[in-house]
Amino acid sequence: MKQIFLKFCYFLVPLVLLSCGNDAKTKEPLKTETPVATADPSEETSSKSTILCFGDSITAGYGLDDSNDAYPGVLQSKIDSLGLDYVVVNSGLSGETTAGGKSRIPWVLNQEIDVFILELGGNDGLRGVPLSETRSNLQGIIDAVRIKNPNIPIILAGMELPPNMGQAYTNEFRTIFADLSEENNIAFIPFILKDVGGISELNQSDGIHPTVAGHKIVANTVWEVLEDLITRTKHP
Repeated sequence: MKQIFLKFCYFLVPLVLLSCGNDAKTKEPLKTETPVATADPSEETSSKSTILCFGDSITAGYGLDDSNDAYPGVLQSKIDSLGLDYVVVNSGLSGETTAGGKSRIPWVLNQEIDVFILELGGNDGLRGVPLSETRSNLQGIIDAVRIKNPNIPIILAGMELPPNMGQAYTNEFRTIFADLSEENNIAFIPFILKDVGGISELNQSDGIHPTVAGHKIVANTVWEVLEDLITRTKHP
């Protein structure tokens, strides 16, 4: 596992340089202008309960030919195969930071939500955003969901960083997610890219964004937490 994490770190180095650079001509893999398959709150999603995946390019499915191949779409296929009455909404936006997510969340919450999956923070870390800001923004998003409905189950997905920002920053970044999950008593995925990060055949050429096969593994990682949660939600 240590070897895989080190490989993951090396793959992330070029992205860190892209994230921190100011060259306007450089195209950054994590940053696009439009969200992928973000739901319009004015559209009804029938009588099914809604699982909303709120995140960055990992959720959006950056680089995939079909956004349905991203992990939210894979979750939908799994849920459909089990005959469960849930629709999965992909509210991922490539390049999204926690600050952007905090600004966007009021609009997203105009729709009915039954389960909220929060996958943000990776872009903050790659840009060296002060950790206090990342923590505060994530807490603000959690608070907004709770204000909308205190009974909405929330799943927080954690992220790992390469050591380029310094060991202290990297370690504290990791603890943000664990601390917030404990403080808010919400479900927790320690590392959204578990068994995918750093494995070349499961990532696109940038070494960062999962392939179709990688997203299937990400979906399984999320399902390990989501399955029990929606079962308890439907049958308390």
